Amino acid sequence: MTVTAAPAELEPAHAEIVTATLPLIGAHIDEITKEFYRRMFGAHPELLRNLFNRGNQAQGAQQRALAASIATFASHLVDPELPHPAELLSRIGHKHASLGVTADQYPVVHEHLFAAIVAVLGADTVTADVAAAWDRVYWIMADTLIALEHDLYRDAGVADGDVYRRTRVVSRVDDPSGAVLITVRPMGEPFADFRPGQYVSVGVTLPDGARQLRQYSLVNVPGDDGLTFAVKPIAAGADAPAGEVSSWIAANVCVGDLLDVTVPFGDLPAPDGSAPVVLISAGIGVTPMIGILEHLAASAPDTVVRVLHADRSDQTHPLRERQLELIAAMPDARLDIWYEDGLTAGTPGAHAGLMNVGTVELPKDAQIYLCGNNGFVQAVRAQLLDRGVVAERVHCELFSPNDWLLG
Repeated sequence: MTVTAAPAELEPAHAEIVTATLPLIGAHIDEITKEFYRRMFGAHPELLRNLFNRGNQAQGAQQRALAASIATFASHLVDPELPHPAELLSRIGHKHASLGVTADQYPVVHEHLFAAIVAVLGADTVTADVAAAWDRVYWIMADTLIALEHDLYRDAGVADGDVYRRTRVVSRVDDPSGAVLITVRPMGEPFADFRPGQYVSVGVTLPDGARQLRQYSLVNVPGDDGLTFAVKPIAAGADAPAGEVSSWIAANVCVGDLLDVTVPFGDLPAPDGSAPVVLISAGIGVTPMIGILEHLAASAPDTVVRVLHADRSDQTHPLRERQLELIAAMPDARLDIWYEDGLTAGTPGAHAGLMNVGTVELPKDAQIYLCGNNGFVQAVRAQLLDRGVVAERVHCELFSPNDWLLG
């Protein structure tokens, strides 16, 4: 499901005002979004407890995501020559669908966002004409997303927002890296089929009573009875809190437990074996790549596949043994690994240090899949583009709100 065109255009008068005020909005966008979330969570504290990622909020990641998405969309509306934000809209739409976002939530965002704009810029600046122009930007974007999300729900065979299913944990495997593989089966009707590279949202109730949601990539073969996803506990860092949900799942979830899991979403295009495939990952970003490898090994094992992975060491490399097994089962698959902390004897295809894509021969016209943290993905994507790889052949997945900034 993709977006190819905005359903409406700005009226000339609105476009003129947005063009004139976009630099001012951009200059104050961090203040506006902080004020927006303060107001919205003050009026609706349940949204922070039960929908929004508290870790992303603490780091400011969600605020930056909202700010950049609206600014990017507005820029395209006033200058259609800029790249169309189709990737941005598709990613937001799939993330929203995986969280069960519905049309009735958009007016809540609108109310508090526009109150924040007035609070930061002042009523003298945000005149009735300015407010009307930006109101139009918001609703063009919102209506586009509402329509996209409705179509995603329809294609998934569910009512709008009705994405969560009660499931039972039927398997738990503790990977040597510290990751945990959880397999669930629904208590009711089976999940519809999914595409390799897609993800589910998992809802858990934490000790303080908050119901937090996180998204995890599926690592099993489409068509299996259950869904298997990998969870890697995230330790607290200098500028980031520990991963609440991942740590709770790793510490508490056992076979027989019940979990709320959504039907799958995600907009990575599924490879069909007709073209070479390059899978590039770092850390737990290996998970969607494992899902793609499982799919290719089962349905198109003769596909030309090049796998590049970066990690701190072989001990921290998630799903390492399964990755090696899948590559060994495919006659034209090859693996290159970079371990930052150095090599362990006997590691096939291993290099010391940081990944350098420039040293690897890539198949011509390959479809390239890329997943890792923000810095890794943006650095590797830049290396690929410098090598002349067409941007349309690079498909990125990020486990953060800033993934669409890659466009």
